[in-house]
Amino acid sequence: MEPMALGGRLASSLIAPLVRKLFVADGPGAALVDRPVRMSDLVSFRGEKRSLGEKEVHRLAGRLVGGAADQPGEPPFPPGEQDAVTDALAARLLALGDLGMDDVQAVRLGHRELARRLSQAAPAAHGLSADAAYFLDSATEWACLHILEFFTRRSTFVARTLVEQTRTQSELIARIDELIVRTPRPDARDTAFERRYLPHLAQRHNHITIYGIDLRDSPDRWPLEVAYLSLEATGVQEDAPGPAPEEHAVADAARLPAEEALRTAPRVLLRGDAGSGKTTLVQWLAVTAARDGDRVPFVLPLRTLARTGPLPAPDGFLKAAGCPLTEPEGWAERVLTAGRALVLVDGLDEIPAADRHRTRDWLSALLAAYPGNQWLLTSRPTAVRPDWLAQEGFRELTLAPMREPEVATFVHRWHQAACAPEYAGALIDSLRTKRDLARLATNPLMCGLICALHRERRGYLPTGRKELYDAALAMLLTRRDRERGLAGTDEVDLGEEAALELLQRLAYALVLSGRTEMDTETAEGIVERRLPSLALPADPATAAAVLRTLLLRSGLLRRPAEGAVDFVHRTFQDYLGARHAVEEGHLDLLADRAHETQWEDVVRMAVAHARPRERASVLRRLLGRGTPRLALLALACLEHTPALEPAVRAEVEARAAALIPPRTPEDAKALAEAGPLVLELLPGPEGLTDAEALGVTVTASVLGADEPAGALGVLRRFRSHPDLGVRRQLVGTWSRFGTEEYAAAVLDHLDRDGLLITCETDAQRAALARMRPWQRVTFRGAHPAADMAAAVPGRDGVRLLDLCDNPLINDLGALLPFSGLDGLWLRGCGWAHSLDRLAPLPLTDLAFGEIADLSGLTALRQLRRLSLDQLLPDGDLTGVLPAGAPLEHLHLGTVALMRGHALRGLSAWPTLTSLSLGDPHGFTGADWREVAALPALTSLVLRRLMLEHGLRTMPELPGVRDLRLTSRHDAHLLSVLAERLPHVRRVVFRSRWDYADPRELHAQLFPAAEITYLRS
Repeated sequence: MEPMALGGRLASSLIAPLVRKLFVADGPGAALVDRPVRMSDLVSFRGEKRSLGEKEVHRLAGRLVGGAADQPGEPPFPPGEQDAVTDALAARLLALGDLGMDDVQAVRLGHRELARRLSQAAPAAHGLSADAAYFLDSATEWACLHILEFFTRRSTFVARTLVEQTRTQSELIARIDELIVRTPRPDARDTAFERRYLPHLAQRHNHITIYGIDLRDSPDRWPLEVAYLSLEATGVQEDAPGPAPEEHAVADAARLPAEEALRTAPRVLLRGDAGSGKTTLVQWLAVTAARDGDRVPFVLPLRTLARTGPLPAPDGFLKAAGCPLTEPEGWAERVLTAGRALVLVDGLDEIPAADRHRTRDWLSALLAAYPGNQWLLTSRPTAVRPDWLAQEGFRELTLAPMREPEVATFVHRWHQAACAPEYAGALIDSLRTKRDLARLATNPLMCGLICALHRERRGYLPTGRKELYDAALAMLLTRRDRERGLAGTDEVDLGEEAALELLQRLAYALVLSGRTEMDTETAEGIVERRLPSLALPADPATAAAVLRTLLLRSGLLRRPAEGAVDFVHRTFQDYLGARHAVEEGHLDLLADRAHETQWEDVVRMAVAHARPRERASVLRRLLGRGTPRLALLALACLEHTPALEPAVRAEVEARAAALIPPRTPEDAKALAEAGPLVLELLPGPEGLTDAEALGVTVTASVLGADEPAGALGVLRRFRSHPDLGVRRQLVGTWSRFGTEEYAAAVLDHLDRDGLLITCETDAQRAALARMRPWQRVTFRGAHPAADMAAAVPGRDGVRLLDLCDNPLINDLGALLPFSGLDGLWLRGCGWAHSLDRLAPLPLTDLAFGEIADLSGLTALRQLRRLSLDQLLPDGDLTGVLPAGAPLEHLHLGTVALMRGHALRGLSAWPTLTSLSLGDPHGFTGADWREVAALPALTSLVLRRLMLEHGLRTMPELPGVRDLRLTSRHDAHLLSVLAERLPHVRRVVFRSRWDYADPRELHAQLFPAAEITYLRS
């Protein structure tokens, strides 16, 4: 808001009281004589009627200045000058007593002339800024206007003059009010223009453009706010060679969000490969700065500036960049002079090499003339040397390749912008399971291409990935630069075919050497030998120029260190190398090297490029080697073979069908030995039996240790599978994957029915707290009881708590926060005591072994299932177990059966239907009679089969229908046991050993029973 407008608002509340205090009140009939009264006699701070001192005048002036400064909006002058302005205004008001005129003369002068005379009479105000001086003059005029108004209201004025002057002053006040409001400050036009310019800039750059994509259903422009992905930048390290980005990630400590680069340094040179997101970052910085209003952004694409003539001075920035708005004269220079600008210079590599030195001179001149601004310059890595702008204080950063979480975020946002979110999940799974595809998707450009192809095909990538690579190469080599108007900016103008010819020879040389990087001299030699076939001079200078052009513009080659060359993606190296091998007829060589894992993708791409007869030959050679891994590689090659002899295709599919899907856990583990290639071939869950689905998840789980991203992509597909075995496999393999990622992608989506989740680490406990509630939880290790309770949302809904190897559990009353607990298992909790503290819980299932004290067990009278393996005190079981509890299942382990007459008193629980015994080798007839006295007993579990003398005293148990044996047994002992259990209808043998040999014997011993064999 303008200062005079502020004064107008304050006139009635501040100026009028100030004016009244500055003058003495006139008494009745005063000054009616002809002699006029001078101004010095009227003021209240001089003469005999003094009521104010200089301090009071200063205070009144301070109220006026402070009131104007405190109004909302832009301050009228810098805050540090408030005291100086107050002193100057007070001095001018005090000068009223020095004017040799009366009030009538003052009214005739008018407020402006009176203000000018006060300014002349007061001491000069030195050192004020232009804004402060302007405000002081305006405030003085405004005060004088009210002084004159005060004079016209004095009783000494002649009535006629009073009426006339009052009318005149009222008109004057109204006109001046209007004038003050309409008269802007010197910089008001700048402010008004920026109110138009900043929204225009934000709207202009609030979209992302993907060049080179020519797909029917995929637009090439997306809203920036929806599709923007925060990338990371890292410091440039030129003095040491580095590996390809897909093989070794940049250390986390060296990374920072790219949009925060200017917070670490006011001048940044940002390098990045083709499609890495440099221009998108420039757009994001421009849009956010325009909306925040803290800096005025100038977006200067060098490719546009270089075409329009000499590089512009500040007053030509907007015109050169194509902005249709006309700024006030000198506006850009004033912004830069004030240090308020954010200058974004995009695409140093997109202008001819001869113009780059001229560009540096232009930048240097601007930096010297306008310090204090922020500058960002973008370029591809090899456009200029590392220290090109070091003398100007530029910090060099490089955009880092996208990591898996960033790729997933990009895919989700891309599909959200494309209004096709239903396709995102399937694509993310493909990127996780298909390694060559994942290596390709490391920057926004390639991710955008993959997303577009995936959406174009309604959620499926091309049947053969050759189409994807062909589209990527066409985009990177020619179309992207042509559509951005960059043709003819390099030393050598190479067409697409010529560039491909050279690139594939470089790629094949790397493939043959088994490396991913070669020195520059070797690369120049390869290029030089091919120049005659391209109608170019075969000399070192031309070869060096051609290689520089490929490095700068192809988007496929890069220079990871001084004197070295490699491909930005290993995928492109394999693809181009395979193409050259096919052209040179080297398919037999590829087939011979197919057993080496680094040749897998080369073989697959070669099959894609080959003719049908050549494909058949390669696939037959792979099958002829007779190994499961090469049979699976042949199956993977079918993805790239649209035309193939039917007999060969059928043979490949038949060989692979014997391996995929695996039908048993053993087959699954054997399949995993073929390596990560398997992940791409695993089917399902559609069309699989429950056993096959379990086999697939076991295979993926085993491979999770080496390929967690790909394995997670497979397992994620099975998270809604209804089979309990599959779900148990999914919940049991958590430790092989990233804790948070696996919890979010798989565990939190599982049906909890019948599942028991195991939490071992602090990280898993933290992840558990962020998932939907689990009803059955295992905590393995030293977890404090309070931390366990905090980790389970809705802990009153936990039904089973399994604590394993936890030395921190002592007083079991600490578990009372799990108020809904009906099952508690204590394993390896040797310090636990106070079982009676659990009585308030609805506990029906308790299992423990070797705890500190079991004396409180008798208090748990609601138990239905009890399992214990601890040395019991002498006497009846009625003195140890809870009397009257409705026990249905009881397990007594080997340690609990060591004392004599171990089962004495067992018949006191006639509700028992199931009895499990550890090693009853010392049983007497009295013990067996306790068992025989159980009227409801139908199930008997023997962990170890006793010696023959233990069986002699065993009576016949006609009520037992279900027998379970958990170790390998002698045939004679089994025959004795079969005699004692004549009515058994189901026998389960569970062991770590196979039962292949005695199965015929078992059938003879238990002819009326259903026999099942399980592996422990």
